[in-house]
Amino acid sequence: MAEFETSGPSPDEQPGLTDTYFRNTRRIVEANGDCEVEYAVFMRRPVTYAGRLAIEWLQAMARHRNVTIEVDQPHVEGAWVGAGEVLCYLRGPFAALVDLETIFLQRLGGCCVAAYNAYNMCVELPEVAFLAMDARHCAGSDMAELMAYGASVGSKKANAKTGARGFVGSSTDATAPFFGQERGMGTMPHALVGYAGSTLRAAEMFHEMAPEAPLTVLVDYYGREITDALEVANRFPDLAASGQLAFRLDTHGGRFVEGLDTPESYAVLDRHVPYATRGYRTDAELKHLMGTGVSVAAVWYLRETLDKNGFERARIVASSGFGPDKCRMFSFARAPVDLIGTGSYLPQIWSETYATADIISYDGKPCVKSGREFLLRK
Repeated sequence: MAEFETSGPSPDEQPGLTDTYFRNTRRIVEANGDCEVEYAVFMRRPVTYAGRLAIEWLQAMARHRNVTIEVDQPHVEGAWVGAGEVLCYLRGPFAALVDLETIFLQRLGGCCVAAYNAYNMCVELPEVAFLAMDARHCAGSDMAELMAYGASVGSKKANAKTGARGFVGSSTDATAPFFGQERGMGTMPHALVGYAGSTLRAAEMFHEMAPEAPLTVLVDYYGREITDALEVANRFPDLAASGQLAFRLDTHGGRFVEGLDTPESYAVLDRHVPYATRGYRTDAELKHLMGTGVSVAAVWYLRETLDKNGFERARIVASSGFGPDKCRMFSFARAPVDLIGTGSYLPQIWSETYATADIISYDGKPCVKSGREFLLRK
């Protein structure tokens, strides 16, 4: 068999990955006479349409089966689609289509939700770059591909509509091309800092290995975000002066960034964005502004300290729990962050990614299960 020409399950893998009742239906239809059917595909929540990977897989399967499957896409890629609104129509032989539904929907729903969430993050912080770090939050490489692709669709839409910088890369080589890159981005994990024995030594090790590469240093491993950032900046002043040195805050929600507590976080915000805490704020908003972990106050505090010590061009990268809501508060309080690494938002609620397909006609005669009449073509 020729090599399958697209990502996703191959024709050999597909039967074992699809629902048994669809395979049973295919055998029944083959034995009793085929017909042409039309499917309407929809989702129960608003999404951003990102159907390319699903459709490429479906058409590759159609070519393998020597059949024609017509795909009618009422929306361009990146379009907003309302809850219950048809994402696309599929038309072709029932026996060829019926057992492809499971995998087609798997490759569609998650992408559309990821695109929707990515778009909302990007427009909330239009001047900030994003890095897709979803791979380790995914259930396998197939899901990682779908999530990164969805993020790229949402990012491109945000760039086109608002000029947002959006996603500039991903953490893996496999998904980097979705963002116009050849290689994944990233410098070091916490594991390397622990191995090195100090934040400074980890930075030195990376720089020794790749002296021409920009250096982004994790500074929360030892709970000395401020102290370690200054130590690294003083060790690499040329990198800091050229903008090639960045510090990544990934402090978990169990503690404050070094030097902060609740009163000091209020004080930091009052120095830079005094309006931020002077109105009603929900508990979640207060957490993003001045709580534990990577808060707006933490980013302002690191920026303030770097600037006071002459490292105005050193950059700040933030990660840990970034979704549209957190991005909105960072934008509201003008947090001086240059890049955000995010992944778990893709998507935050997996149950919302479920796409559904229903047949709406058999041999051209409209017919759909009770309650889904809204899918019929007008």
